[in-house]
Amino acid sequence: MPRTNFDELLDAGVHFGHLKRKWNPAMAPYIFMERNGIHIIDLHKTLVKIEEAASALKQIAKSGRKILFVATKKQAMDIVDEEISKVNMPYVTERWPGGMLTNFPTIRKSVKKMAIIDRMEQEGTFANFAKRERLHIMRHRAKLEKNFGSIADLTRLPAALFVVDVMKENIAVREAKRLNIPVFAIVDTNSDPTDIDFPIPANDDASKSISLIIKIMAKAIQEGLEERKMEKEKDASAKEKKPAGATEKRERKRTRARKVSSAGSSGTEAEAEGKDKKAARTGRKTEPAKSEKPVKEQGKPAGQSEDKPKAQPKEKSGSAGKAGKEEGPDAGTTKSKKEAEASEKQETQAKE
Repeated sequence: MPRTNFDELLDAGVHFGHLKRKWNPAMAPYIFMERNGIHIIDLHKTLVKIEEAASALKQIAKSGRKILFVATKKQAMDIVDEEISKVNMPYVTERWPGGMLTNFPTIRKSVKKMAIIDRMEQEGTFANFAKRERLHIMRHRAKLEKNFGSIADLTRLPAALFVVDVMKENIAVREAKRLNIPVFAIVDTNSDPTDIDFPIPANDDASKSISLIIKIMAKAIQEGLEERKMEKEKDASAKEKKPAGATEKRERKRTRARKVSSAGSSGTEAEAEGKDKKAARTGRKTEPAKSEKPVKEQGKPAGQSEDKPKAQPKEKSGSAGKAGKEEGPDAGTTKSKKEAEASEKQETQAKE
């Protein structure tokens, strides 16, 4: 939806420029025609430039940065004071203090002095001064309020500068260009738009023209501030929902960890059972061999040493190995005969 239309601009007298002899050739692209020695501004191009400037100011306001309005002309002072104060943006309607942007820390000191005086009045220390000193301080406070009262909330350099008359506010424009601050300006036919980032070709002398454009810009800034507020509310609601989601995620992670741990423990139990089964199987196979040794050793005499029977199997196994190598198939029969003879001898010795 367009912010304004051709008829509104025409009724406000936005199309009237300066005399032909006062024109600036750089404004030729924005001049529609000449009539009775006065240049007429092309309102179609003015509409396009108003839309561009309003959308840019909306984005700046949405980002939370400040836009400084400068209008020291009599026609624009009250309009800017009334419209821009509604959107809580800083503005300068009195004399432009030289170095306000390039020497911003010094300007901030003057604003702080005003805050110190206000604090003294609230705390009650202001009453300790003499009457003459109090009058002097109050006069100084009124002077500071007149020049810097509208920029008291400007704690840092503005993100953009909006100027009503480029010719009158040339110092402010030069300071902004030096600091690479984008400049929005109402540019008449006698002005140079080359140094302006967002020029709005319009009549900068008629109060109706200035009021229409300032209201459009203020409305765009208000829209940006409202969108910013909506985004903050959404972020706050999202942050409130996040803890619940985070707890759910933590519970899911814990359940997964429990499942993994239970699966690992069951796996270790299965491995342990498998090892026990293997050990049981191996134990069953080796039990007969272990049980034979005590049976043979039961019939040993008390005086017989335990080294001889242990040495006999080794000698037999060695002789059996040699016999097996030498004799071949008869080695098994000889080994069994020798073992039978040895067992008979042990039995006879046990009987005796």
